[in-house]
Amino acid sequence: MNPFLDLPGAVADPGAGVAAHYGEPLPEQRALEAGRAVVDLSHRGVVAVSGPDRLSWLHSMTSQQLIGLRPGESAETLLLDANGRIERAIRVVDDGERSWLLVDNGSAAPLADFLLRMRFALRVEVRDVSMEYATVLAFEGAASEALRASSPVSEWRDPWGEVAPGGVEYARAGDRVPWTASQFVFARSELSAVAALMRSGELRAAGLLALDALEVRAWRPSQHGEVDERAIPHEFDWLRTAVHLNKGCYRGQETVAKVHNLGHPPRRLVMLHLDGSGGELPVAGALVYSEGSATDAAARPVGRVTRAAMHHEWGGIALALLKRSVPEDAALEVRAGAEGADPAAEPAAEPIAATQETIVPPDAGRTRTIPRLGRL
Repeated sequence: MNPFLDLPGAVADPGAGVAAHYGEPLPEQRALEAGRAVVDLSHRGVVAVSGPDRLSWLHSMTSQQLIGLRPGESAETLLLDANGRIERAIRVVDDGERSWLLVDNGSAAPLADFLLRMRFALRVEVRDVSMEYATVLAFEGAASEALRASSPVSEWRDPWGEVAPGGVEYARAGDRVPWTASQFVFARSELSAVAALMRSGELRAAGLLALDALEVRAWRPSQHGEVDERAIPHEFDWLRTAVHLNKGCYRGQETVAKVHNLGHPPRRLVMLHLDGSGGELPVAGALVYSEGSATDAAARPVGRVTRAAMHHEWGGIALALLKRSVPEDAALEVRAGAEGADPAAEPAAEPIAATQETIVPPDAGRTRTIPRLGRL
């Protein structure tokens, strides 16, 4: 049994098996943002890699600089395929003996299987320890201090609030939202003691809806929310924390370098401010259209919603992937739909009007110019 689901007011997310909320999603958001609440992420995966070659081995396969990672230091890295598409988003923290790889739900077993196939003669050991360890999240404040005092196995500090060494930011830095989230790794046998901090009233519990809303507002991409089979890091401004542009060869590096230096990402992540007059949020996968065309059956979509949320200050907001050709000032509409409905079907309700907040601009990339050769 998950002890967090025994807390008063807990309403489980049926797809995740952890709490979606505890009866008050908006107050939970405010408490989480202020560092007074904890989110149960025990449905996510944990992979432990030990052995003296672990960091250089992980470094050779993924997008981030991991050689020299000091004990307690956190990093974010991506496992790409040969074409530079994202296969796994991985949060890495090393404790001096083991590297803890924290991944979204459904990713631990495939990642562990891949790593086991790639060991060859190196001195590494790989274990999927998701049944033994679990993670909880808190922002900097009373909640994070209380979790540190509870002696977690490890702590991963999210680097999204800054640009990591070797990274590059496409978004305008002045628009960046502060981000101080940490994920704490506990033995599952200790989760009851963590949940007791909420039961006693010392801290507050917050659900996945609260975390999603804050991630959407901070433009924070995730594998479970934004990544599809075509996703490359540039589309989400993920070169900011998960890619080191000056490191050695790894699978997918050619695409990363070509798109950044010579091309543009084919899609770009934006945040949508949604018209709240209808009181409805679009579902993940809902299609985005140019203004006035959402009700036209022949109109072609210009993008899709990845996540939508009700923010405690900004109201209805969403992250969406748009075609790069969509102008930054274009007015948009989103086809509404009920949970589980086909987003391509004719909507039963009026489309939701939306305005863009640019995250990845259309001119992202092409940081190098090829000199023209003189012709005889």
